[in-house]
Amino acid sequence: MGSGTDPTAVLRRWADSGAVWRVLSRRGPAVVVGMYRCDGGEEIDRLVSSDPALLAYLGDRRSSED
Repeated sequence: MGSGTDPTAVLRRWADSGAVWRVLSRRGPAVVVGMYRCDGGEEIDRLVSSDPALLAYLGDRRSSED
């Protein structure tokens, strides 16, 4: 993911397309989110961010399926 990319928009587009994301870890101000195929199988990409808007969007959810 490029430095100018909005991580919240990336996850929203991912879920809007029917794919799945899951929070893999939360450490201090950073979160690691795995991005998976539509069936929840293979991990396709990862997003690592400490963006406050992303953290607010995630809240206490563990995945896009919550």
